[in-house]
Amino acid sequence: MQLITDFLPVIIFFATYRLSGDLFTATGALIAAVIVQTAVTWVRFRKLSPMALGSAALVIVFGGLTLILKNETFIQWKPTVFFWAVGVAFLASQWIGAKPLAQRLMASAVGDSIGRIERSDWSKLNLAWVAFYLLMGAANLAVVFNYSQDTWVNFKVYGITGVTLVFVVAQTLWLSRRAGSAEPAP
Repeated sequence: MQLITDFLPVIIFFATYRLSGDLFTATGALIAAVIVQTAVTWVRFRKLSPMALGSAALVIVFGGLTLILKNETFIQWKPTVFFWAVGVAFLASQWIGAKPLAQRLMASAVGDSIGRIERSDWSKLNLAWVAFYLLMGAANLAVVFNYSQDTWVNFKVYGITGVTLVFVVAQTLWLSRRAGSAEPAP
């Protein structure tokens, strides 16, 4: 259920774009959906993840600029700004805090095996996320500047989502192998 809630604004954006054929209408629907999603999440859990809050803020700012200035470039740049900001956060976490961001976010996915995974493995995984986010930001710009708006919308919905899911599954498999092959921590 949470997965559907997380993707609902993107689904609404895509459906609105397909029905209206207008990026500005779809952007307005996206902004409204993100505001509702954020409010519902806050009411249900009394907290918001920094990543969700940052993404919502970027949608509101870049989407708002898109609508106010009637310039589609702002909403098209939003994924790149988000990816690069998160990539920088992952990179900074290599040196800030006791654990890399990948470890903080994924520790629950490996459960009891967490003690078996070495800091160096978490650092490798963390750097993989840095590279992933930098590449995804660049890929978004490549599509924005070299293809049609319709292609960009499809890339945003299917391409980014699909590549992200494949990356998450691959890193989860890698991480579970590392957890299974490592010696238990003393």
